[in-house]
Amino acid sequence: MSFSDLKEDLGRYHVLLSKEPSLYKLWGIVSTEGIWVLISYRLGRWVRYELYIPIVKQILMAFTLVLHAVLRIITKIDIPFDVEIGRGFYIGHCGYIVVNPHAKLGSYCNISPGVIIGEGGRGECRGVPKIGDRVYIGPGAKIFGPILIGDNVAVGANAVVCDDVPDDAVVGGVPAKILSYNGSKDFVVTRE
Repeated sequence: MSFSDLKEDLGRYHVLLSKEPSLYKLWGIVSTEGIWVLISYRLGRWVRYELYIPIVKQILMAFTLVLHAVLRIITKIDIPFDVEIGRGFYIGHCGYIVVNPHAKLGSYCNISPGVIIGEGGRGECRGVPKIGDRVYIGPGAKIFGPILIGDNVAVGANAVVCDDVPDDAVVGGVPAKILSYNGSKDFVVTRE
């Protein structure tokens, strides 16, 4: 597990950045479903792609599969271990988030409840999205097909995105259209 990626993920949660006592921070970790999913995801990736001790790997693979299944039921968030996600990933709230295992998300992305990032298209045009860095995906957004979402993009609530989106765009609607080029700077807060 890239511990620096997990550290950046956790650093995006305000409760961990607060100046409150450690018990408050501990409660924030214990009570935030997005953090549970991120820890499970990073652990599962580490076991599958970086752990090379055969018997330990098999035991931990079984454990992470059970943990993923339990968390999927509790949080309604399904982010498979095969998804490539950059560091600093932030899950706003739990609830009905599904990401295709072949999707790619850049660093410092925010994802909201009700988001689906999935496969779309027909025949040779079938595929999954590649999402750039510092992208905000609003509640209920659907992103599908072999498309590229640029860096610093904001996807509005309930938008249906099925075409490429250039850097710094704000998109919304069904189907999504470019509304401005103000980007995601007001939605994605990083420590970079």
